Amino acid sequence: MKLERLAITCGGTGGHFYPGLSVARALRAGGGEALLLLSGVNAPRQKEIAESYGVPAVALPRMPSPRGIGTAFAFGFGALGGLGASLRELKRFRPQALLGMGSFTSLPPILAAHLRGIPVFLHDGNARIGKANRFFSSGAKLLATAFPPCNADKCRCEVLVTGMPLRPELEAAAGISRAEAMAELERLFEVKLESEVPTILVFGGSQGAAIFNAAVPAALKRLQGRRRFQLLHLAGPGKLEATKQAYGEVSFPLLLLESSGRMELFLGAADLVVCRSGGSTVAELARFGKASVLIPYPFAAEHHQDDNARVLERAGGAEFLPNAECSPERLEALFDRLLAAPETLAGLGRGAAACAVPDAAGRLIAELTNRLREQP
Repeated sequence: MKLERLAITCGGTGGHFYPGLSVARALRAGGGEALLLLSGVNAPRQKEIAESYGVPAVALPRMPSPRGIGTAFAFGFGALGGLGASLRELKRFRPQALLGMGSFTSLPPILAAHLRGIPVFLHDGNARIGKANRFFSSGAKLLATAFPPCNADKCRCEVLVTGMPLRPELEAAAGISRAEAMAELERLFEVKLESEVPTILVFGGSQGAAIFNAAVPAALKRLQGRRRFQLLHLAGPGKLEATKQAYGEVSFPLLLLESSGRMELFLGAADLVVCRSGGSTVAELARFGKASVLIPYPFAAEHHQDDNARVLERAGGAEFLPNAECSPERLEALFDRLLAAPETLAGLGRGAAACAVPDAAGRLIAELTNRLREQP
């Protein structure tokens, strides 16, 4: 049996949505069909993004997080609405399987799949399998993970590392040379970069990180007289002006933007990356083989970003820095030590690359196909 029709529930945050969209795009590229079932506050926008890539998507009724008595009614009402909509969409689309990418927003589609007798598979993008996937695992055929999980014993189905499905554009550009990436950045942003100078990339995820935008400028301004380097900094939406003021006048080459849709260029040009440790970010660092200083978001559920960062740290691919210790002084010392030792940066890059899982979307699709062939 070939997997030709797959429903994917991937609402909630971008950390669930984009890997699901990447699986859908990979399946379509191989001649199959995919349908995204989306929920959460971002569902309407995510539907637009999916459809811009030719992937059909349905925004299910809103279902707020069940975090107290005040939201219990809204949660129940949204769950029932989502269940009804999911049952209708699954009847219409007739998928061979449903893939859940995590988050409690997957509840209605997963329940609908069970009611319609559709095999359920799961994927978790973090090194700590989340509460929702642990709950759903009792009825799943397989729980695929981006990284070796630290709590696989909490799951009640087979667990297998298949990697993090990355955007096809990133996957295709993973082999870009530093020179190619730097030349394209110069062309696109009219900035002058020096090929022989170490390049630092700083970003705080899709929303930026205020602590990076304050501590990094302070650290690098103190370091600029002692080390040669150049900087690429993505400050985050609405944070550009404040970050510009934090840098003020500096002597090193600096490209400062809110954000960019060309992360493959920024990663390709970097020698050292300073960032959070969400699942997709860590997978991208590994795929591009980049040395990094990982500063986990301290309020991530169950501190799962700490677990993600430890994957690269244990492999000799990253330096781990707790958010509470992200001070100008600590960053200055880290930058000073790493920039003074090119061989250390190269070693960290090799350690990160050893954790990479190329074509994770294709691997996941292959595993689903194999499990469906085993169905009685």
